[in-house]
Amino acid sequence: MMASLALKIPIQQIELDLPQADDIRINDPAPIVRADGDAFELASMTFGFPPVGPKGGPVFNFRSEGRQFGNSKRCLIPASAFFEFTGAKYPKAKHRFTLNGSPFMAIAGLWREAVGNKPPTFTMLTTDPGPDVAPYHNRQVVILRPENWSAWINLTRPEAELLRPLSAGSLSVETVRAESS
Repeated sequence: MMASLALKIPIQQIELDLPQADDIRINDPAPIVRADGDAFELASMTFGFPPVGPKGGPVFNFRSEGRQFGNSKRCLIPASAFFEFTGAKYPKAKHRFTLNGSPFMAIAGLWREAVGNKPPTFTMLTTDPGPDVAPYHNRQVVILRPENWSAWINLTRPEAELLRPLSAGSLSVETVRAESS
């Protein structure tokens, strides 16, 4: 898939470059894809920008609507799925979303350089939910189709064209844990 997209992502990777994980949680290291000159590279970063203030938590979801990202460090967050949770009681119901017709997807993200003794970090961009996610949550991560990966990294198309929900039927959902009763 990478070769057919002509993204110049090294296709000779090892398990450490793109490790398999059932879940990636805030503050976990995870792989991202970012620009490296005229090619792309896989890099490991920590999930979640540091808190903005003393009482804040890590920024793991970043609203994309109405924002310009030309001066930002853009990345792709490779994933086989993303999760949404519903219900009032813990543990909440857990729903797994996958991209139809593809073994994996890329979530639009931003990354920041390491600061002091803190590692480089990344966050996921969100938007209003598309028709596949709306029954489960009032926001969703921005899933980019493979043909838009380079356009996001290089920002060769307007943000508003790229950072929006997919059309109905683009995602499949499976409930992997029912709500506690």
